[in-house]
Amino acid sequence: MQTTAGAHPHPGGADEVVHVTGLTKTFDTKRGPVEAVRGIDLTVRRGEILGFLGPNGAGKTTTLRMLTTLLPPTGGRAVVAGHDLRREPVAVRRRIGYVAQGGGTDPTTTVREELVTQARLYRLGRREAVERAESTAAQLDLTELMGRPCAALSGGQRRRLDIAMGLIHRPDVLFLDEPTTGLDPGSRADLWDLIRRIREEHGTTVFLTTHYLDEADALSDRLVVIDKGRVVAEGTPAELKTRYAGSPDATLQDAFLAITGRGAAPAKDDAAPLAI
Repeated sequence: MQTTAGAHPHPGGADEVVHVTGLTKTFDTKRGPVEAVRGIDLTVRRGEILGFLGPNGAGKTTTLRMLTTLLPPTGGRAVVAGHDLRREPVAVRRRIGYVAQGGGTDPTTTVREELVTQARLYRLGRREAVERAESTAAQLDLTELMGRPCAALSGGQRRRLDIAMGLIHRPDVLFLDEPTTGLDPGSRADLWDLIRRIREEHGTTVFLTTHYLDEADALSDRLVVIDKGRVVAEGTPAELKTRYAGSPDATLQDAFLAITGRGAAPAKDDAAPLAI
């Protein structure tokens, strides 16, 4: 997809689809200002799967909401898919897909209606929206479910639909916020395969936050760990395990605990990974 007229020059290399420098967010509270994000620098390369990790309260959700234009930054700069986050938020939204943890489907509508409506929201004509809905459904194994109400979908089917809605306009970057939370192990494995296929077949860049360290290890080309509002480590899973746990054969949990010095309560589903 070509960058629209008026885009500002990308401050990073040509292979960088997200470039963040000094990004901050301060919230005003009754007890005074709270610095949730304290000057984050990071890059995401075109076509990579980046795992974005951090303990609870580290600032990763705030960062994700800023990068997807849902929350205005207090300071710093970010260029996402060729557009300045603060000056061109509408252009950024047109070039990204965002799948929230809770999803966003209407249980009373059908899968087909959800996909066509989402395509129309991105200003596709009616005929093109219908065609795009059908092709996207085929890519994500949803064709047989097109006439089914969203309320009748299983958890794994609903997450596939959420991702299809995030991909309907063929974004440059897909932001996935804890996409497999609450899914059974089989559905998690299926979704991992889907995420890999999206990148391999379409070259889509994936920015992934997750509460599952095995998921981050299995899917991510590179990891960025934040704590207390700052980036504290980054590298491939093998590099972080070697650097912080002493061996590429160590677990990512060992590396994560060495990096942050703390963990969090276990997740509540059957997989019971470390929540971060």
